[in-house]
Amino acid sequence: MSDDRFPGWRVVAGAFIILMTSAGLGFYGLAVYLNAFSRERGWDVAAVSLATTVFFFVSGAFGLVVARLIARYDIRYVIVGGGLFGGVSLALLGQVQQQWQLYVAYSVFAIGFAGAGLIPVTTVVTRWFHRRRGVALSVASTGLSAGGVLITPAAKWLIDERGLEAGTPILGLVFVLGTVPFALWLIRPDPGAVGWMPDGERTVAGVAAPPPTGVPYVDAVRTRFYTAVTIGYVLALGSQVGGIQQLVRLAEERTDRRTATLATLFLAGTSIVARLIGGRVVTMVPMMGFTVVLAVLQMAALVALAFAGSTVTLLLAIVLFGATVGNILMLQPLLIAERFGVIDYPRIFSRSQFFTTLGVAGGPLLLGWLHDHGGGYRTSYLVAGACALAGAGVLAWGGPATVSDP
Repeated sequence: MSDDRFPGWRVVAGAFIILMTSAGLGFYGLAVYLNAFSRERGWDVAAVSLATTVFFFVSGAFGLVVARLIARYDIRYVIVGGGLFGGVSLALLGQVQQQWQLYVAYSVFAIGFAGAGLIPVTTVVTRWFHRRRGVALSVASTGLSAGGVLITPAAKWLIDERGLEAGTPILGLVFVLGTVPFALWLIRPDPGAVGWMPDGERTVAGVAAPPPTGVPYVDAVRTRFYTAVTIGYVLALGSQVGGIQQLVRLAEERTDRRTATLATLFLAGTSIVARLIGGRVVTMVPMMGFTVVLAVLQMAALVALAFAGSTVTLLLAIVLFGATVGNILMLQPLLIAERFGVIDYPRIFSRSQFFTTLGVAGGPLLLGWLHDHGGGYRTSYLVAGACALAGAGVLAWGGPATVSDP
């Protein structure tokens, strides 16, 4: 990276590939494993959903540790550690025979997912881009959806054809190869260390780069905006992730395995297009207002999924759902960075994400429990829609992202 080309876009490319891998085998892949464990081991949906809850809770809690690690060490080494933890635990996942073993394996997998996930990746992108942060983050985070399009269907095919025991070692190797080499090759922790300013300007010899700006952590976490974003995302992402994690089984129950595979493709494909569009739209409209509208659309999509009974209606509802999935997750780090700057971004975002994880962890468990005890997936997805609407209301209460609390 010693030539005259701005390295920031290579960093974005590395972030894209790392998120594609961790999301394809982690975030989206969990729905595949849930379905496989339920089918191969005969475990009920609620029991396997609890493992998903454990996964997200542990990943959120360990995210606080990741924020401290990247403040002290080279961010590449944190991602490498996450890639190795995630790969080894995923490779061993197929050996699980008891439910308690599943919870242990998911806990270790969650540590790897956190180390090679949104906190380190969005942190390094926000360091490299200030004015074009929205576009850069939208491109990088499109890797999340690309993982759902390219990796998750392949993982589902592999597990369906070879089973968990034979398939997960291959997936574990893919996790390592999709994170570790690209972290070392493409990621650079800070533009100033290699003679660049954010957004592509060269540093001047003998002139120190300006220090990072923003709101200190202790002040940021006391604002109404921070509270609204955190609580709003507990509800919005909780309903979203719950809907995603149960989607494969919902599709198989109401249609067939082929449609279930198409469901993940439609969801992730729509989210890619929507995220790239959203990355540009968010620079032209109020960021919080855009987020509120998306949360309301997510409610509509979840309600549509509750009543979808055919392949056509199911896939149409998934397209609408994917349009919201593609942007809501991207907007949380953007809202935090826009309002509070970069000086304490890792700590502020990791704390908000930890509390958000309570919703993310509880969503799959709640929808799984409602499926088993509350009348099937219609009840599950109606409750998820209500949570998304409540999240929209809380986010609206937080106010705009570009002013300070009075």
